[in-house]
Amino acid sequence: MVGKKQERIRIRMEAYDHSVLDQSARDIVDTAKRTGAILHGPIPLPTRIERYTVLRSPHIDKKSREQFEIRTHKRLIDIIQPTGKTIDAL
Repeated sequence: MVGKKQERIRIRMEAYDHSVLDQSARDIVDTAKRTGAILHGPIPLPTRIERYTVLRSPHIDKKSREQFEIRTHKRLIDIIQPTGKTIDAL
């Protein structure tokens, strides 16, 4: 049951703006397909949400607070059996 180990390139991308992330993933997928590589993805991974709560006023009103959040979007692309052209193009 010892199989031949496949070569692959795993690309994990993160961005705060999902539209920029999707555009970059689309460019990578187009490049890989054009050079003849087999690929899986882009696979959306869970979005990480960091929330911060701060006081609105520096002196009084402890009950008055403001909340901010940062969303980190992630995508995963697996390029299976990359060719030399694929590696050069990326």
